[in-house]
Parts: sequence; structure tokens; C-alpha cells
Amino acid sequence: MNQPNKNNIRIGGACGFWGDSSLGTEQLLQVPGMQYITYDYLAELTLAIMAGMRMKNPEHGYALDFIELMKKALPVAKSRGIKIIANAGGLNPASCAAALQKTMDEMGQTVRIGVVSGDDATLTLGQLRKEGVELKDQHSNLPAPPFFLTANAYLGAFPIAAALDAGADIVITGRVVDSAMVLGALVHEYKWQPTDLDQLAQGSLAGHIVECGAQATGGLFTDWQSVPDWANIGYPVIDVAADGSFELSKPEGTGGLVNKAVATEQLLYEIHDPANYALPDVVCDFTTVYIEETAPNRVKIHGAKGKAPSDQYKVCATYPEGFRCIGMLSIVGFDAQAKAQRTAEAILERTRAMFKRQGLSDYTRTSIEIIGSETDLGPHAKVQLGHEAMMRIAITHADKKAASIFSREIAPAGTSYAPGTSGNFGMGRPNVTPLVKMFSCFVPKHLHTPKVQVAGLNLDYQEPEHPVSAPENTATAIQSAKPISIPAELLGKSLIEIAHGRSGDKGDTSNVGIVARKPEYWPLLQHLLQPAKVKNFLAHLVKGEVHTFELPHVQAFNLVMKEALDGGGMTSMRNDPLGKGMAQILLSMTIKE
Repeated sequence: MNQPNKNNIRIGGACGFWGDSSLGTEQLLQVPGMQYITYDYLAELTLAIMAGMRMKNPEHGYALDFIELMKKALPVAKSRGIKIIANAGGLNPASCAAALQKTMDEMGQTVRIGVVSGDDATLTLGQLRKEGVELKDQHSNLPAPPFFLTANAYLGAFPIAAALDAGADIVITGRVVDSAMVLGALVHEYKWQPTDLDQLAQGSLAGHIVECGAQATGGLFTDWQSVPDWANIGYPVIDVAADGSFELSKPEGTGGLVNKAVATEQLLYEIHDPANYALPDVVCDFTTVYIEETAPNRVKIHGAKGKAPSDQYKVCATYPEGFRCIGMLSIVGFDAQAKAQRTAEAILERTRAMFKRQGLSDYTRTSIEIIGSETDLGPHAKVQLGHEAMMRIAITHADKKAASIFSREIAPAGTSYAPGTSGNFGMGRPNVTPLVKMFSCFVPKHLHTPKVQVAGLNLDYQEPEHPVSAPENTATAIQSAKPISIPAELLGKSLIEIAHGRSGDKGDTSNVGIVARKPEYWPLLQHLLQPAKVKNFLAHLVKGEVHTFELPHVQAFNLVMKEALDGGGMTSMRNDPLGKGMAQILLSMTIKE
């Protein structure tokens, strides 16, 4: 790794989700010149899990294992002048900070802990309801449920910067946008103002690149065979200049891969309209971004443009709606796939009869998938399973009693149905859990006041005045493409021969980034990725509109597909509820005229 430029800020991304490896922390603490290490714990579903924790214990609702990690890491970081920023506070950043303070006190360590809160939007939504405001989900346009388990506004970077300004060694936040942790450090260091929109956009891009940990250094890369040493994959390091441009690399001696293709896949990850990536502090235009390889395992990323943000915060809420249960069995032997399908159908038939006899209603939803049979490819499936199959049934029901009956009727398949039935019998019955759904909307920023505390004292924090603009729609979307002549040697091959890609989610919307392997494949991809063609290929999965946006400087496309994930998150009945495999499915599309 290059020695740090004293004029740049060096930041490492150690955690991409709650459950990520501790390896990132171990690596990044050893990197020369490291100044900040960030941790992103909060996927949309994570807050629903934390809500369950808090219901059992009011002092919980945060990433409990973060305390154990910091027990080892924080004293080392402080001794080396490295500051920590983490959204591990979840629904209860104050309790997270208190638990960490207690641990540090017991260790005899003096640490200034900063806390950013004020993201709880439960009262805000209640106030809007009292005022007669009709709340509707941003994705489905459905009205809000009667009550919420959680509701949290996505706060920005300036409260984090304020905590650092006040001398915090570590900043623990609740719900902030993922990129805000990096941007907060940069706002603090470079004294960027709300009007420095291009710098804020570049800083947000830097945060976006590292927020998913090793995804920026070869994790999930389409050409996975080219990524060395998965077991020791390096976590991302960025060196950010005062104008926001930055170089992405990884620690010396680690595995993984950093190149233009890897970085471009991560650039596209879950950004939807690339010209209008809306964040609390800035609306980013990534269609102007350039990515250049400057050395082995090192790329420079620059060119993002910023526009004024809106006057609203996005709120992500959760609410309960019945119960769910998922049962799985492995079946071996002749005609395994057919036996697995019949087994699943028999379980549903038997339990429905039981419900009827007991006066219970039918399932609200059911799903049968035979894992390994290319269920996700729908009509494009080519493989027929031979001697092994994995049966997966997912159900939802309004009554926990009915869901429990289903749970009990999985194991009897071991003696009642197909020969060769095996599975997780040693694991006991599958769990019946509350079905938690997501609800997203927007609320006026003036109804929310971020709160900042450092070393137990409340700061007199006032969110700086941001310029405000109405949302725009300036991205270049493919509407039609000129007819082209496809090279004969490519006809009949799969899209993966000319492109690579990565996919993610936002609620029930799937986001697939596709990148041309060579600049000359750009026109061909324009032809193949027209919305109508994509919608037709993915019709078995995608029920809503498809939009395809262009990022010409990196020869890439961002596909936004609505109603594509069977509800998304915990609502979805699919084996892949977050659409992580959607890019792989699209890359199997056959190249044809």
C-alpha cells in the first residue's frame, strides 16, 4: 500500500453489515496512516431484528457484539490516533454508548464517546397522522398500517462531524445513511459546508464505495475466479483529497482484488437513478464519475457532481402482520426433484385440512421452491435435478397457531412420504416468527432535530442550513436503441460473456448494475438492455416497471426494476428475498438479434 499523503484523509471500511467478520478491524488497525475506521451495521431489516431485542430488554436494540469488538479494538485505535464511527447504536445508541463506557471504565481506559440520535420517527409519524396527513408507502403507494414497531429517519453527516469537532474518539449513531459515516469524517476534517455540493457528493461516493466492506475489494465480483485468497480478503481503504476525489485500495498482504471492474460494480450497487442518488445532505449525480486504475490493486474515483437535497428525510418503518415459517428438507435418490415437489404439496394439503377441521383460515401466502432446480430462472431453467434436491416451503398466516401446525408437519415427511427424505431433523422444528413488513415514506426535515452528545454532555447542536431543491429526473434512460449487427461469434452466448454485474435491493425494487467488459460492447448492451427486453426476460420475477439508466464514463448501466422481489425483505417468500442473485440471472440472458 502507498504511504498516506499527508494532505489526504485515510479511512477504512471494516464492516458491511451486522455479522461481518472481525478480520476488517484487525487489518485496518495495522494500516500505516489510518485515521478513521467506519462500521456499517444497519441494513433495512436489521432494525426489525433489533426491535425484537428491545421488546425483550429495553436496554438492548443495538449491535451487542460491537461492545466485545471495541473492547479489543478501541484502546488500540486510540493509541494510534484512529477514530471510530459506527451506526452500531441501531434503535438504542444511548444504551450502546453506556455499555461501551462501562466496559472502557472497567478496563481503565479513558475514551470520549460521541452519540448521534434523534432519528426515531415514531412520534413524527404520529404527529403527521393527527394533522390529517395521509401516509403512503413510497414503493407500493399503500396506506400506512395502524401502528409501527419502529420508524427511523435517515439522518446525514453533519451531526457526526459535530461530535468529532467536540473531540469524540468514537461516534456511535442510530439510523444515518450508510455513507454518512465517511462523509461525517470528511466534513469534520475539511470543514465542508452544506453549499459544497460537489465535495459532498464525492465524499458520499467514497462512503458508498466502502459501506459494504469487502464488496469494494473483490467480494461478490462477477469474475470470482480472478479474486485471490478469499479467506484473507482485504477490507477497503480510501485516501480522500480535499476536493473529495479519492483512491481505493486494500491493506498490503491481503487477498481480494481492487480494479476498475470491481469498483464499478460497487459504484452501481443499490443507487437506483444514478443522476439523482438522494441523500440528506446532497443529491449525487454519479453519471459523471470516472474510475481509473493507478496501480495494482488501486483505483482513482472522481467526477461526481452534487445538487441541493430536498427538505425531507426518508423514514423506514416496520410493522407486524401475522407470522411466518420456513421448512426445508433434503431428498435424495431417483427422481429427487419430483419427490421434493410432491412432498411440499402434500405438507400444504395436509395442514390445510387440519386448519379446516379446527376452524382456522387458509394461509395468507405460500411458496414452494426446489433449490438447485433453477427455480429463479423460471422459464429459462435448463437443469433438471438428478439424485439430490432441497425442498423449501415458506408460509405466512395471520394466526400463530396455524403457523405452528405447519412447523410440526415438516418432520413427519421423514416417514410418511418419499424414500430418501432426510434433512434438518436434528435441528428441531422450524421456528415460527412474527412477519415484519417494511414501510417507507418521507417526512419534513423541520420535524426532526438530530441530537449530539459527547462524553455524556449534550451539545447545543443545530443542523446547518442546507440549500434545498425539488427532485429532478436528469438521468439518461434507455428508451430505444438503434438496430445493430451482432457479431456472429457472440450470437447464442450468454450476457456474462460481454458484461459483469451486481444486484441489490430497496424494498420491493431490485437494482442491477451491468458493466461492459470492453468499450466496444457498449452499443450491444444498449440494444440488449432496453427495458422491454429486460422485462420480458425477467417476467417470472419482475411485475412492475423496468428503467435502464446509462453511466457512459464507466460503460455501465443501472437497471431499476419495481415489484421485483415478491415484496422484498422479510415480506418476500423467495429464497433470495433481497435480489442478490438477480444480476446472475440477467447475465444468463442469451445474446440474440
